[in-house]
Amino acid sequence: MEYKEYGHFSEDGREYVITERKTPRHWYNYYFNDTYNGFASQVAYGEGICQDHMGNRVFLVSDRCVYICDKQAGTWHTANGLPMSLQYDAYECRHGLGYTVITCEKDGIESEYTIFVPAEGDFEQWIVKVKNKRRDAAKLSVIGYCATETDHVYRPQGYNSDSAEFDKENHALCARVIGKIGPKKPGLTYGYMSSDGEIIGFDGRKNAFIGTYGSKDAPEALCQHGGCTNSDACVEKLCYALECACELAPEESKTICFQVGHAKNKEDLKLSLRSLEKGIPQKLLQEVRELRLNQIDGVTIQTPDEKLNLAFNGFYKYSTNMGSRWARVRHNGYRDLASDTECFSAFQPEEAWKRFVRILSYQYSNGYAPRTFIDGQIKANNFSDCAVWLTFTAHAIIMELGDITLLDEEVPFNDGTKASVFEHLRRAVEYLYEFKGMHGLIKIWGGDWNDGMNYAGLEGKGVSVWLSIAWYRANRMFMELAKLRGEDSELIHKHETMGEEMRQLIETYGYDGEYYITAINDLGEKIGSKESKEGKMYLNPQLWAVFAQIAPVEKLERIMEKVDENLETPLGTLVNNPGYTECDPNIGNMTMRPLGTLINQAVYLHPMSWKLAVESIMKRPEKLQMTLEKILPWNHKWAVTYGEPYILYNFYHGPEAGYREGTPGQSWRTATTAWVVNSLIRFVYGLKPCLEGMKLEPCLPPDWKECSITKKFRGCVYEIRYHQKGEKQTNMEIRVDGKKWTEQVLPQEKGCAYIVDVYLGK
Repeated sequence: MEYKEYGHFSEDGREYVITERKTPRHWYNYYFNDTYNGFASQVAYGEGICQDHMGNRVFLVSDRCVYICDKQAGTWHTANGLPMSLQYDAYECRHGLGYTVITCEKDGIESEYTIFVPAEGDFEQWIVKVKNKRRDAAKLSVIGYCATETDHVYRPQGYNSDSAEFDKENHALCARVIGKIGPKKPGLTYGYMSSDGEIIGFDGRKNAFIGTYGSKDAPEALCQHGGCTNSDACVEKLCYALECACELAPEESKTICFQVGHAKNKEDLKLSLRSLEKGIPQKLLQEVRELRLNQIDGVTIQTPDEKLNLAFNGFYKYSTNMGSRWARVRHNGYRDLASDTECFSAFQPEEAWKRFVRILSYQYSNGYAPRTFIDGQIKANNFSDCAVWLTFTAHAIIMELGDITLLDEEVPFNDGTKASVFEHLRRAVEYLYEFKGMHGLIKIWGGDWNDGMNYAGLEGKGVSVWLSIAWYRANRMFMELAKLRGEDSELIHKHETMGEEMRQLIETYGYDGEYYITAINDLGEKIGSKESKEGKMYLNPQLWAVFAQIAPVEKLERIMEKVDENLETPLGTLVNNPGYTECDPNIGNMTMRPLGTLINQAVYLHPMSWKLAVESIMKRPEKLQMTLEKILPWNHKWAVTYGEPYILYNFYHGPEAGYREGTPGQSWRTATTAWVVNSLIRFVYGLKPCLEGMKLEPCLPPDWKECSITKKFRGCVYEIRYHQKGEKQTNMEIRVDGKKWTEQVLPQEKGCAYIVDVYLGK
């Protein structure tokens, strides 16, 4: 497959402009607030989910479409560029930070369809602007349509229990939904669609609008009746469809707004519908656009790669913000929330702390942390690693804010008891230390970071070498916080002893003579060892050995050379190698995946984003540059890859996957983007916050002879400009406002702006 551009960044990077409807797959954008997450592709395909604080959910939107019906000609098309079989005179989709605008023109009718989620509320809004560019008047109608799963996914020969009818009092199509969102016990709630337009028809029954044998591309209501049929629904599959009149003189425009949402009761419905009053949708759109820009303005970068500048300064930071609040969207991944929040804190530490405190409230009082909270329950799902991420996140935010007293803040556990943040961290670290299996290492149970090793330790004997290494790092960070807080020497000595004991166990049982293995299963079989039949080496334990500084530099250098030798490919760095060709029930479902996919010998980009940081720590600038180039979808220096150019993915399919080679896995719902942001700020540019201020420890790609980063930090603004003067990045010289600076930390006076020049090389 030849690489092809389907669009381009706007000049400021705040939008990605898609110029062709038929991209290789749906290219999505996400919109969110604290209780609603929606996403839509370049043709508006996507979902919308309402959620309360315990993960109870209403799957409100499962697809969306806006139909424009020509009442005189008896024809119709859509404002989102479908069906693909129709030829449109013009098309453009602008994915922005918190909104999408799709512009179409057909037969002299121009439409502009905006989708967004406001800063608050259990709903999404659509603003549809229609213009008549014909010489004659146009008698049209505009139909907002939304498929839904509020009544659960339709199954043939299954039960449907919900109903829908038009509520004249509230000017809305309402569905009675048996849901658990909000109240402790199940009860009636309402899904709805409303509009500020002149409603002339509706459909609440999917079989009436789409038809028993129809489709979204050919709805029977439009094909046979030219519009909605005014159907209620009674224990049949629901939909939401509202038809609004739209008569236009030549060159006249008209704007019609739609709102699709969920309400806990009729009073809640009335309050929500106030957001449709004249001018309010446009105001809410402007508010959310400004909010998203404000939430990412803490840092900007400038590199020789203009696409990286635009992607990082816009979508990458926006995606990090979304991940910090909604993790992987499909579920509230606990480790995912914590890790993304650590990354978010690199440019928005105040908001990151608020989110971190919320994350802590789901932790068990014994220190254990769950895998997720969903459907009103906190669920362990047999994962052992979630607690380890808490210390990383707390440490990162406290160093950004420079406020050790944050550790004193009282936060509840999930049983309602309370303790300080410091106590939450202590219990997390000590719980994992006591959660031991074979050889005194930490149990893998039903999986560590690698979800696919879900059978390795279910009997309670198998252990994770990776998690033991990660724990060593967390324990070291905990001790640093304890010392800064002034904790007594007995606690610190205890943790020093624990750390050294774990380090020795890792070296004895987790090191294979050349590199670290990843785990030992319940049978005592090593996973990721040179002795293994398949899956002889894994990337993660090698990277985290560097993060944890668990061994001398010389040994870590040799290990990274083994990574180069065994895991590096033109497409990227493999998550493990060789892959599994046979199912191994003593490891997990990763061995059941096809070769070259996901976590079975694929190029997994999340660990590669960690590798960016590791290459910086190890001062391997050429390898750092290569790693970044292989991650970025538009850089084809090493191998051709495909995918949305404005966002990153969880993995690339390897050559073993055949025709899928070079194509990406899922976008957005991965930590890759957040960790690329974190790695670039804190490791590549080397902005290292500490309690005293900001240190600089950069390691730059050799091609970045001139680059810069601007960062807001504790009331100051730093514009840091880097100049590489030679081949080697040695002999760093720093000048602040033109004067040589020799202190360890940069000057810091609230309200000041500093220009910092960093000269690297002889």
